[in-house]
Amino acid sequence: MRTRCTLWVCLIGWLMWCGQVHAQTVSLGTLLDEMIDRAGLARFPSPAYTCRQASSYDRGTVAPDQPGWYANMDRSHFVRMEEQDGRKEFVLMDEEGPGAVVRFWATWHGPGGGPFSNGTLRFYLDDNPQPAIEGPAASILDGGALCTGPLSEGVSPETEEAQRGHNLYLPIPYARHCKITYQTDVLVDAGAYKGEALYYQVNYRTYASGTAVKTFAMDQLQQVQQQLDSVQQRLLKSGIDAAAGDDRPSFAGPLAAGTTRALKIDKPGAIRQLTLKLAADNLPQAMRSTIVAITFDGHQAVWCPVEALFGCGYLSHAHRTWCTDVSDDGLLSCFWVMPFAKNCRIELINLSGKPVDVVEAYAVVGPWTWDDRSMHFHATWRQLTKERSFKEGATTPETGARDVNYVEVQGQGVYVGDTLTVFNGADAWWGEGDEKVYVDGESFPSHVGTGTEDYYGYAWCRPEFFASPFHAQPTGAGNITAGYSVNSRYRALDAIPFTTSLKFDMELWHWADTNVNYAPATFWYARPGAAGNVAPDPATAAKPVALKRSDIVEVFQVPDAVEGEGLKTVEVTGGKLEKQTGSQFHWSNEAQLWWIDGKVGDRLVLEFPVEQAGRYEIVANLTKAIDYAIVKISVNDQPPREFDRFHEGVACDVLSLGEFDLPSGANRLTVEIVGMNPSEKAVQRFMFGLDYLQLNAVR
Repeated sequence: MRTRCTLWVCLIGWLMWCGQVHAQTVSLGTLLDEMIDRAGLARFPSPAYTCRQASSYDRGTVAPDQPGWYANMDRSHFVRMEEQDGRKEFVLMDEEGPGAVVRFWATWHGPGGGPFSNGTLRFYLDDNPQPAIEGPAASILDGGALCTGPLSEGVSPETEEAQRGHNLYLPIPYARHCKITYQTDVLVDAGAYKGEALYYQVNYRTYASGTAVKTFAMDQLQQVQQQLDSVQQRLLKSGIDAAAGDDRPSFAGPLAAGTTRALKIDKPGAIRQLTLKLAADNLPQAMRSTIVAITFDGHQAVWCPVEALFGCGYLSHAHRTWCTDVSDDGLLSCFWVMPFAKNCRIELINLSGKPVDVVEAYAVVGPWTWDDRSMHFHATWRQLTKERSFKEGATTPETGARDVNYVEVQGQGVYVGDTLTVFNGADAWWGEGDEKVYVDGESFPSHVGTGTEDYYGYAWCRPEFFASPFHAQPTGAGNITAGYSVNSRYRALDAIPFTTSLKFDMELWHWADTNVNYAPATFWYARPGAAGNVAPDPATAAKPVALKRSDIVEVFQVPDAVEGEGLKTVEVTGGKLEKQTGSQFHWSNEAQLWWIDGKVGDRLVLEFPVEQAGRYEIVANLTKAIDYAIVKISVNDQPPREFDRFHEGVACDVLSLGEFDLPSGANRLTVEIVGMNPSEKAVQRFMFGLDYLQLNAVR
């Protein structure tokens, strides 16, 4: 009996040893393969891992019930500072393995306002005192020191205005330990731009103890160069593999108001691609109010407006990511793998109140073997509509901030991305807030960010278009002015597994107290039985979409005003002329005609219309500030009046230009720069601002 037991113990031990020997070792190569394995994302991870984030978030953020929860000095906070060979190194991350760094985002602000880093990054792996990676931060993250292409990209040194943040998606695996440090020759500030300010986010995986991981070394880059090139080309190409599915059931055709078109698939499989093209008299409304609802194995898991599911927003801009493709002609495709064990039902629901033509609609369906790791794909959507960006009673952006819940899930699954659409009601940045992700009941989030735009891969609230495999901004028109913006982030290696629950919040932290439409869509996989807290909301999806600021904010306008920004320019002899917008200055139509950087003697001639000839008093609302000039203003050929527009602070005056006999039709207003106030506080920019004219008939 003892011999038999001994044999069983030996056999079990041998089997376990064989399993360890033959289990695939995690390495740079396997992680690159995993990055483009969409089907693998639809199965719960093996080997198991957690995903967390190290960042420079303000350490005043302690708990929701304590002051500082919305603290915003999210830079130059580190794990600690330590001495290395006579130099000071600031520790960004210090974590036990086995694991892998899977995303590194950073931006910085140097002394004197420069946007480029003076600092050196070092990756110390497995407690080796010599760094495995060392070099200038910009070079490592997006300057080609490790790789080029979409896995390493960011700002061009020649175009400061295009700064979007520095992104490295090349995985850096380690067997036992990872420490990342930053060292600079200038002071690292602790809150007041006295030195170099560093903002950073590092997403990293930690595998279960005993997982075999091959630690990164620089010579591996040459060994996997062909694979790396292939993966990056595949990421840029997007789309699906030719063999991904042979079935292409279609469900195109007219979709009347209030109706639903459905496609039923009555066999096991997986959707590999979903493609749509809509046409409508009001296409933006159709993009928002046409809903994609998908039921897998009797459970409705997807309920999402077309514009959100495809990451383009209702004001569509052509772009491509690893997960979506939006063509110039409006053809929309997404490439999430969506498996099901028995059946699937895809529905298009028209909530718009007007007919929609589904010009093209089909699914690419391929085989799938359902197992105990297979997960259903989920997509949810919600919107805060005309919500005030400040909470009631708030007096500052920080006291006005609040946590907006993207989604909360109970069950087992993996969080894989989101799209945020915003219609901003003010000429101010809406995205100062940080993401907070709680996994498996955490009391403090394991992901705390440094700003909404940082989460989405750019920086400094830049409005420029960009599209990369894992993050995109199809439009940023509403970032720093009133208007519409769309940001997406898709996760592959930085996907977040959860075994019991996940809660994703994003701070709504706006610089202005205004109305805002704020709509997050979330994408996640989950095992059967999981449930999310975001229910379908047809009433909100059917609401008219915002296309201009006045759709969500009451815009101040002076009755019968002739708006300065709308006047025809006849002549301008110097400086620059443009429309300046701003709700904070109480301009009519929240805009003025702005003339800047002229010089003494320069003239601006404008044309204004008069409907009926007669005698009128002309009044003008003129802006004044420390950089505004002394000007002479004349109407037609009448003698001018002089106005000194210097003022400490920005303000406006309604001033009489005089009474004039005006013919019907076009009349002229001439502005001449004649000097600058002698105050020592005056700034020599020779500005002039015209909000509006009013013509008051003299009886």
